[in-house]
Amino acid sequence: MLFVILTLFPEAIEPYIRSSILGIAQEKGLATIRTVDFRDFTRDRHRTVDDRPYGGGPGMVLKPEPVIDCVEWLERRHGTFLKILLTPAGRPFHQRTAERLVGEERILLLCGRYEGFDERIREELEWEEISLGDFVLAGGELPALVVTEAVVRLVPGVLGDERSAQEESFGASGGLDHPHYTRPPAFRGRRVPDVLLRGHHAEIAAWRAERARERTLERRPDLSAPAGRANPRANDGNGGGARGPLADHELDRRPG
Repeated sequence: MLFVILTLFPEAIEPYIRSSILGIAQEKGLATIRTVDFRDFTRDRHRTVDDRPYGGGPGMVLKPEPVIDCVEWLERRHGTFLKILLTPAGRPFHQRTAERLVGEERILLLCGRYEGFDERIREELEWEEISLGDFVLAGGELPALVVTEAVVRLVPGVLGDERSAQEESFGASGGLDHPHYTRPPAFRGRRVPDVLLRGHHAEIAAWRAERARERTLERRPDLSAPAGRANPRANDGNGGGARGPLADHELDRRPG
């Protein structure tokens, strides 16, 4: 998979995408993650990416020209991307969204800044708009990393054990994960449940399933579906599909 993150602050992102799971995925050749500074696509000597809003008001608004020119340049080189706009106005991001996005060949994520985007950025291109929740950040860089990591860790071969992506919160069950324990068997008077020490796999599986169900009902009852009905988060409501063969990943050259 190819991920391209459009940002004015690539230096804030690049150390993270070289680390941990994202770094491992790239070392294995299972994902390629690049940042592109859309300031490189400005048309004036001051490299202006924002301007005052028409109609007045606080803050600055990202101009359409650098963003649109950057996206079109990338798609001429690599083919069509699934384009994601990270915005509080987007659809909530769930695990099912990440599972759908794994089917894409190329994903582009646009990080906003300042007061927001010129609306013509939305109108000129086809975007999937995604929000992490009902709060506002200074920019889209952290959401871009969240979406990228949530998707990359589901790519087959990235995690050390393929069961990890299923036997966890929001995995196959759609609910929360069960409690976990490791050594020592006792810590400050708190002992590991005996069932986990006996080595009876069927009993352990039943205990874990029951603890996960209890935790979900207690902490996230919205994730629990009545018997016979699908979990409402099983489908995030969007279609999806691959976008053709993966193109050359070289992204270092910029227009002169």
